[in-house]
Amino acid sequence: MKEIPGDIDFSGLAVRRLGPDDLEIICLHREAMFLEAGGDPAELRVMTEHFRPWLHQRLSDGRYYGFALMDRGQPVAAIGLMNIDWPPHPSHPTLDQRGYVLNVFVEPAYRRRGLASALMKLAEAEFAQRGMSFAVLHATKAGKPVYEGLGWAATSEMAKTLS
Repeated sequence: MKEIPGDIDFSGLAVRRLGPDDLEIICLHREAMFLEAGGDPAELRVMTEHFRPWLHQRLSDGRYYGFALMDRGQPVAAIGLMNIDWPPHPSHPTLDQRGYVLNVFVEPAYRRRGLASALMKLAEAEFAQRGMSFAVLHATKAGKPVYEGLGWAATSEMAKTLS
């Protein structure tokens, strides 16, 4: 695995790659992220019950990867990454995959230090190292200014829950 770039400022926190032992912290961060975005606690508990085995399989086989920022051995921020199959597209006409960013979370006491931006820069470097030249994410209202500040742009995606 490639080294973590040394030119990104993590405010003195240690950086490490995510692994199977990070299952519970990722689940906690994901649920907290959606709760802060206005999610219903009961629905989020159900989501996490179904997310946990999904994530376990993908952390184990490497399809879900990413990074955690550590303060004295405790994870205080993390970012999840995936390569997703996608047909060649005007944004990536020669590639059949795109990068996907998910579960970006910074503990409240560590916010306003640029950690989310630093994690995003690390994600971009990781995607580039893996041959991904195009990536997408779904932004919460709180995260949108961070991503826009790094040059990410809104797309025309739409969604519908099917019954």
